[in-house]
Amino acid sequence: MSSVKNKSAADMGDAQEKNKVVGKTLYLVATPIGNLADLSARAIKVLSEVDFIAAEDTRNSLHLLQYFGISKPLVSYFEHNKRERGCQIADRLESGESCALITDAGTPAISDPGEDLVALCAERGINVTSIPGCSAGITALTLSGLPTGRFTFEGFLSVNKADRRRHLDELKNEKRTMIFHEAPHKLCATLDDFAKAFGGERRISLCRELTKLNEEVLRLTLAEAVEYYKDHSPRGEYVLVLAGAADNASTDEFWAEMSIPEHVEHYVNTGLSKMDAIKAAARDRGVPKNTVYKEMVDT
Repeated sequence: MSSVKNKSAADMGDAQEKNKVVGKTLYLVATPIGNLADLSARAIKVLSEVDFIAAEDTRNSLHLLQYFGISKPLVSYFEHNKRERGCQIADRLESGESCALITDAGTPAISDPGEDLVALCAERGINVTSIPGCSAGITALTLSGLPTGRFTFEGFLSVNKADRRRHLDELKNEKRTMIFHEAPHKLCATLDDFAKAFGGERRISLCRELTKLNEEVLRLTLAEAVEYYKDHSPRGEYVLVLAGAADNASTDEFWAEMSIPEHVEHYVNTGLSKMDAIKAAARDRGVPKNTVYKEMVDT
């Protein structure tokens, strides 16, 4: 029994030591995605003790900090100032200060310019540690009712139509569950694109207002989702959790045993130009057309 007590005391001592805020360290602090009660005690401690806080939107973050009675100098760090501001933050860290990086909601550095700051700190040998907490993508995945053993985070789709189509083409035969973020005003167009790329029978969970009073999770097929939002206006930010392709999805394709040149030649023989044949083969295989083009040049 005494050995168990000694081990527990040692573990507590290690935890207390780990919880100390030290200089020359960047703290990645996850913030609530809706419910303020989800901010951890450790996160509150770190935010209260660091020398300064870097925030995606200082106005939004100020509301959070005031709610918990935290008063610390704030600097903005976001997509359009990340290069200049990142170097300034790293310089301050190297001089001995400590900094907490937060986003408007969720975990910093996930689909977020924080990844650039972490990379910069890694290059310069600056210590980085994480104060874990909320992540909208993981929260939605757990609620989706879809397989969670293997998944891929895809973030926001590009607004550029060609890039968007290429992204979806690359995922056509993806077997892992896929996680996307989407804004309400783009949701219907995205669902249409999904249905065209993956077929109307593919399952999807649409999650919005997560952890909030009006939390909603809709588990539908893509065809049902397209129909549903013809009569219902999308509201709030969405996390879309899309089922992966069935295990046998690509084994019955006519081109499964073809090489890439043979695949392209097949389409040329149907009357397509060589470039259109390359694009068609790339769509079939779920790869960028440049991959197919390079294979054709190299052969």
